[in-house]
Amino acid sequence: MTIGSVGRSLELFFIDGKPEGMQTAEVFNWTGHVLLFPRTRIKAALERKEARYTGVYLLLGEVDGAPRAYIGEGEDIADRIRSHDQKRDWWTQAVLVTTGANTLNKAHVKYLESRLVEIARSVKRWALENGNTPPRPGLSEAAQANMESFLSYLLMTLPALRIDIFQEFAKPAGAQAATPGDDNETSSVFNLILKKENLHAKAQLVGADFIVLEGSTARRRWVGKGTEETGYARLHGQLLDTGVLVEQGERCVFAKSYAFRSPSAAAAVVVGRNSNGTTSWKLESTGETYKAWEARQLALEPAELA
Repeated sequence: MTIGSVGRSLELFFIDGKPEGMQTAEVFNWTGHVLLFPRTRIKAALERKEARYTGVYLLLGEVDGAPRAYIGEGEDIADRIRSHDQKRDWWTQAVLVTTGANTLNKAHVKYLESRLVEIARSVKRWALENGNTPPRPGLSEAAQANMESFLSYLLMTLPALRIDIFQEFAKPAGAQAATPGDDNETSSVFNLILKKENLHAKAQLVGADFIVLEGSTARRRWVGKGTEETGYARLHGQLLDTGVLVEQGERCVFAKSYAFRSPSAAAAVVVGRNSNGTTSWKLESTGETYKAWEARQLALEPAELA
């Protein structure tokens, strides 16, 4: 379900001329069309022709401060959204996924709906208001392959719109880190040690991900006073809720490796409070900070990095 590491061209169009308004997203050589709009622009959005097409849709919002979503499909998405507007008052954004020429049929979108619900439930980043996971319809082998390809492009496009419901940051239990020596980045392992708290976390930079490795230890509770409602504090709680962090005595253990977006996010979860990850993480081989290591990488000539 991946489309490889080849560069792709994504076109974002701000319909209202501002990022908080309606947006469309399309990828070169992909037939899909994505429309994102805030609920405050529902009338204008549903008047667009693509809103009358067959497709899948996402309703996104919050309930009691926790993210919530609903995933659906329809042969006329606008009618479905109007129905939800009367029955669901928690959503604040919607995403409509169609094709430019309205080539998806009912079986296609039921397949996509089923797969999206499966992925969202597997990732466990957002609570779903869907009841059961809808069954996959019977598609030919060729049609199923086409829908998996369509899905791969969609899952690449949504994060560009700041929608992370389908992004998997936890790595499978038992997964091995990249082999040292394959790449200058992947050969760099970092440690964060708090002797007083008996905490020892190990991380590795792989591509754009700062991955804290399975078996690392972290604080059992968030201890940063006055920061209990920050994003890092919520992430700490989310990792406990989803089983990435498992309580073990007075500490937590990473049951799975987990890809953080920055060294500071990783450090905050490990120590249970806001922390400057660029100085907290130390290169295992030399003891230098991540910050010093990064500066050294920038000073190296391209040939030395190869």
